[in-house]
Amino acid sequence: MNGPHDLGGAMGFGPVDPHADDSALHADWERRALGLVLCAGAMGLWSLDASRHARERLHPGLYYRASYFEIWLRGLETLLIEHGIVTRAELDRGGAAGGDATPALRAADVAAALARGGPCDRPLDAAPRFRPGDRVRARNMHPRGHTRLPRYVRGAEGTVEAAHGGFVLPDSHAHGLGEAPEHLYTVVFDGAALWGADAEPGLRVSVDAWESYLDPA
Repeated sequence: MNGPHDLGGAMGFGPVDPHADDSALHADWERRALGLVLCAGAMGLWSLDASRHARERLHPGLYYRASYFEIWLRGLETLLIEHGIVTRAELDRGGAAGGDATPALRAADVAAALARGGPCDRPLDAAPRFRPGDRVRARNMHPRGHTRLPRYVRGAEGTVEAAHGGFVLPDSHAHGLGEAPEHLYTVVFDGAALWGADAEPGLRVSVDAWESYLDPA
């Protein structure tokens, strides 16, 4: 979907200022937020794609003011309410009225759960439509629901660099409509194809794109 989260290639937000020694977690509340998201996800009520979609549905005014882990927490609040785990009143009060206190993920099991991950590759009988070296065009699409096709590559031509086989389609999975696996490709775009003559010379951008995102160029 088009939303405040889709900032790739956007102008006007200032320079990116990375720090090699910057920690991913800056405060204790961020560690707690990460733990809450992991433990809630262990209930198995929503997918990773649904979790992403909950975050990208935040109001732009909130999204742009919030820090990274605040966005995670806000998205989690949305999921917990939508699945009937808590109410808005309970969140506002800061405590649940009751319910099962048994944790979905115990502390001793966290390392194994993270190591196991959630593989999304799936076997497909259909042959891939594209092969490495093929020229393709990213579809100029603007779905109301979730998609992983970045807005800044839509309509641009690129070259298939790799074919990865079948993977769960986020556009379907985020809405509980099934995995609907498709072939996944890495497509390389020249900077000039995305940003014209103002692009940095020699710039190339790689994007992982599902088959339904692409047409032959």
